[in-house]
Amino acid sequence: MEKVLLKNYGKPDSHKIENYILSGGYKGLEAAVKLKPDSLIQLIKDSGLRGRGGAGFSTGLKWSFIPKDPTIPKFLCCNADEGEPGTFKDRGIIDHDPHLLIEGMIITSYAIGASNAYIYIRGEFVFGTNRLQVAIDEAYAKGYLGKNIMGSGFNLDMYIHRGFGAYICGEETALLESIEGYRAQPRKKPPFPALAGLYAKPTVINNVETLSCIPSIVEKGAEWFSKIGAPKSPGPKIYCVSGHVKKPGLYELPMGTTVRDLIFNHCGGMLHEGRALKAVIPGGVSAPLLTPKDLDTPLDFDSLAAKGSMLGSGAVIVMDQTTCMVKSAHIVTRFFSHESCGKCTPCRDGTPWLTRVLGRIEHGEGKPGDVELLESLCTNIFGRTFCPLGDGAVMALRGFVKNFRDEFQFHIDYKRCMVS
Repeated sequence: MEKVLLKNYGKPDSHKIENYILSGGYKGLEAAVKLKPDSLIQLIKDSGLRGRGGAGFSTGLKWSFIPKDPTIPKFLCCNADEGEPGTFKDRGIIDHDPHLLIEGMIITSYAIGASNAYIYIRGEFVFGTNRLQVAIDEAYAKGYLGKNIMGSGFNLDMYIHRGFGAYICGEETALLESIEGYRAQPRKKPPFPALAGLYAKPTVINNVETLSCIPSIVEKGAEWFSKIGAPKSPGPKIYCVSGHVKKPGLYELPMGTTVRDLIFNHCGGMLHEGRALKAVIPGGVSAPLLTPKDLDTPLDFDSLAAKGSMLGSGAVIVMDQTTCMVKSAHIVTRFFSHESCGKCTPCRDGTPWLTRVLGRIEHGEGKPGDVELLESLCTNIFGRTFCPLGDGAVMALRGFVKNFRDEFQFHIDYKRCMVS
């Protein structure tokens, strides 16, 4: 497949605007400002682009919810927090091709009528923050940002807002709270950000990878994009692969590439010869894991949902037969417990409780009935939290217990690990 999102990745000085322009950059913006905003929104709808941040919601449909009244200020926020463990795709775009993101944001802002755009970037991404700021300054100098962009009468200012290192900041309304200077906690919905977002004004929040798809769609057309990958989840997708594979890294492939193809053809197979695949987390640690029987599952939104998992951020974590699933579940749940913002009781109290029970099982102190206790706690957390963080913790743990219940019971019965 012709690279779209990673076409400049690894090229010398790919982050500089002159090289981006030489590779065809800002042609999408040139085409976009010749269209009416409504036509541009329809184009994105027709492409079938679904948000790459995890939810998989139609991007064009999200844009269309923004009120058309030109007297109402509107905002665009780019979610570059990327806090999901195992995920590093957005960071790859920011570090190596920042103008791709910037161009996508300018086009999106033009389509929704926003005159101010924010990039909310993870606080630890110091290198990426500095690179983005240089790229924004270059875009201003070339007239792609500021007043009367490309003679269209469209004005846009772009700002970077560094986050505070909290996983919850990736939740869209907590992100808005953080930009406004408040503690990053989710808001009650409705109202949704499209009507009352940043500073209570209509706001679109899109992920880095989603926005980076926009220039190529505008330049090459909706039909071109819709024919890549799965019919209901079209387009290219960056899979970030880590764990027990020979060649971990970023892979841009058609959406719907199978787990088997990704691991054994693109990543070179298992890291250690003679060790079998045990499990795969397909979309960041929130996504329930898959087992070897699921190797032919396409990595797209609908196929993974049918398997009881989710594509999420596209972070594929591969585990071989030496991996202890109880220890892995403990590490994942401990992460969610640590990152809970504390706003709602099921998450604030429930995730630490899950962590304590898993900790005692892992350390040979498990009690009869602990597996059932974990399942009961999951039932009392799932669907009862203010935001999806608690649900993510439960979905991940349920995946571990469902597929490897015997390992949990072995830890309890024999006070040691099955795979040690």
